[in-house]
Amino acid sequence: MEKFDLCVIGGGPSGYAAAMRALDFGKKVILIEKEKIGGAGVHNGALSSKTWWEQSREHLLLRKKLEKYETPVPNIEFSQIKCEVDAAVSERMKILEGHVHELGGESLKSSSFVHKLGTAKIISENEIKLTTQTGEEYIETDYIIIATGSRPRKLPHIPIDEKVIITSDGISNLDHFPESMVILGAGVIGCEFATIFSNFGKTKVNLIDKGNRILPFEDEDVVEIIEQNLIEKGATIHRDSTLTRMEIKDGRVEYELEYSHGEKEVFHVEKALVSVGRVPNMEGLWSENLSIDHNERGILDNDTQTNIPNIYAVGDVTADIALVNIGELEGRYAVERIFSKPRKKLVYENISTIMFLDPEVAGVGLNEIQARNKGINYKVASLGYSCISRAVAMRNTRGFMKILVTEHEDDMKILGMRVIGEHASSAIQAVALLISMNKGIEELSELVHPHPSIIEGIQECTRMLLGKSMLKPDMMNNHMVCKNCVDGVYVDLVLN
Repeated sequence: MEKFDLCVIGGGPSGYAAAMRALDFGKKVILIEKEKIGGAGVHNGALSSKTWWEQSREHLLLRKKLEKYETPVPNIEFSQIKCEVDAAVSERMKILEGHVHELGGESLKSSSFVHKLGTAKIISENEIKLTTQTGEEYIETDYIIIATGSRPRKLPHIPIDEKVIITSDGISNLDHFPESMVILGAGVIGCEFATIFSNFGKTKVNLIDKGNRILPFEDEDVVEIIEQNLIEKGATIHRDSTLTRMEIKDGRVEYELEYSHGEKEVFHVEKALVSVGRVPNMEGLWSENLSIDHNERGILDNDTQTNIPNIYAVGDVTADIALVNIGELEGRYAVERIFSKPRKKLVYENISTIMFLDPEVAGVGLNEIQARNKGINYKVASLGYSCISRAVAMRNTRGFMKILVTEHEDDMKILGMRVIGEHASSAIQAVALLISMNKGIEELSELVHPHPSIIEGIQECTRMLLGKSMLKPDMMNNHMVCKNCVDGVYVDLVLN
């Protein structure tokens, strides 16, 4: 039985990051992956879906430009787009697989790395049974990191066949743009695919929303723009609706909705996409004599460590935040806990996120809904893209950015930021750093930003909060807003 310092189960973003970090400590590591290196972060997930989004966004921009100049829009074939997505996935896979292959060679002198393709089962705290195409073998290890990821949630009353009724895993099975599609689930993934298919202009998209607005966790001013853009592109949002039935009939989808006021309605579309969250991959992962604490959301951990001291869990398989960057962070952090001492504790307050919608939405820290739910009084400054020179130059001023800070005049610590519009994801990293440093906004207000750039809007937001903005909010007809929120009620700030 071969002996390792660390066995990592799962080769997705979190498992891969953990294995690589362990090599930094000169440890003997085995990485076990069931199917393909990269996990959902590459296949049927972040990379592939964002490549779809980038392609759809480019097509939408081209279509708008050509229509503006009354020029015919060229036809785009589904196969062309799919080829680009496949190429992106293949390009990333070549890097990861090539890296793994080289690590398994003679290039590492201070450590040993082994990659196995197969299924792992934890037999005891220090023993793994590995099942491969050639048979079974047993591995001894000092530590175990579980990083088996997640998969799309399926509902028992919906006949998902990944051809007519699909999850995000079934997108790769499509061979043409559906003429119509219903999407069940108005969260991030559902809204991203609604954006993608409506951007191409070839699919009539229906979006089922059990509430009165999509993305219920996000601020209303953000959601309003996203909804408006979807509707302008022909999408229908079924608000306050419950899916009572979905069936495949004659190769198409029939579904029935019941609205909150009691009315029922039947619809017919070509395809359906079910996007109702994800579930952790942990079935059959450990033997019955082991008792790893878990619930339906995933493995329970304390700072990545499970209730069994030498077994850790990271990424989507845990009940924590399911994002690629978080999984990578947790994987590296777990290894540092095992073989060293992390320089600082793992925190989630300054996590940067991006939603690939139309336009893109980026955020860090608290939004207004979260701040109010926590009973936090705050100040908020909001600046429309129409006030940002770069957005004006791009001829795309739909969007805004806003910063939330503590209400105290002496420090005004940053609570969070949201940006919706072009280059949104490029505008939040400095704010994320300041949040992690528990800093205020004075640094941002005096920093010299490149001109013209979207991030100049951050500076103007901070200047508003400090009462020294170049443009005065009272004169800007809601293009600039600066308010206090006290006990959930807005109060206008008196600015210089």
